Amino acid sequence: MTAPPLLLAAHGTTDQAGVDAFAALAGRVAKLAAAGGTRVAGGFIELSAPALRDAVSSLVNGHPAAMVAVPLMLSAAGHAKGDIPAALAREGTRHPGLTWTYARPLGPHPDLISLLDKRVAAVGGHTPPAVLLVGRGSTDPDANADVVKTARLLWEGRGYPLAETAFVSLARPDVAEGLERCRLLGARRVVVARYFLFPGVLPDRVAEQAAAYAAAHPELDIACTDVLGDCDEIAALVWERYREALAGDIRMNCDVCVYRIAMPGFEHRVGEPQHPHDHPHDHVHDFPPPPSPDPRFPRSHPQARSHG
Repeated sequence: MTAPPLLLAAHGTTDQAGVDAFAALAGRVAKLAAAGGTRVAGGFIELSAPALRDAVSSLVNGHPAAMVAVPLMLSAAGHAKGDIPAALAREGTRHPGLTWTYARPLGPHPDLISLLDKRVAAVGGHTPPAVLLVGRGSTDPDANADVVKTARLLWEGRGYPLAETAFVSLARPDVAEGLERCRLLGARRVVVARYFLFPGVLPDRVAEQAAAYAAAHPELDIACTDVLGDCDEIAALVWERYREALAGDIRMNCDVCVYRIAMPGFEHRVGEPQHPHDHPHDHVHDFPPPPSPDPRFPRSHPQARSHG
């Protein structure tokens, strides 16, 4: 029996280095998958090529069947919860008979924690520094909580004097606030760990904001890590997510999802249908609207949507 193809679904970036890193990782995953005869292709939902629709077409090759889609996301925010599933639904319209299993995002995961530790060690010197883990940031509290959890797991069992969390967009504390917290807690050496898969605009912004804070506080020693990047550890984790999905062992953490639980300040999102934003590669209005929402659930703010 032929193994279902593996589709890598990413957001996209205007940074060519990020596009190149994605392509390199896709090639690395393809080498892992080749031993079992699994075909691999990857694409972006916006901003850069290859488009997700082209990746799907290359895997379908005129014979729609089943595939596994792995979102290249570190946490389940708006892109993983809404935009990528919407893009996959559009592919089902383009390719009647196509089905897919949607794997869970990559993090949090022990291998990501270990990889972060390696990135910190590469710039942290001989004495363990304080660590400020900086994530993308989201309007989804569940996704932000995953970043905080990752920082705590990075701290546990290692010699860091402290580990704090910050975000570069859409959530607080921002980079400067996170560094100020480290300073007030007594840190004099801080490594800013950029919790991103690939190079891009936001990781660059983290480095710029950290450099600006360092310039204003010359008494501190502040360094930035590289992003997680194309590496064997990430490729192995993608392959693990694929195999989990095939086995039906997806284990999505929905206990604190704002679309299921009335979290304080987000009560209006319970049961709310997704409204993924339009992407240049796939115009939402080209396809039929989604089914009407379940009348059992409130929809007091239909215009609201999550941004991952």
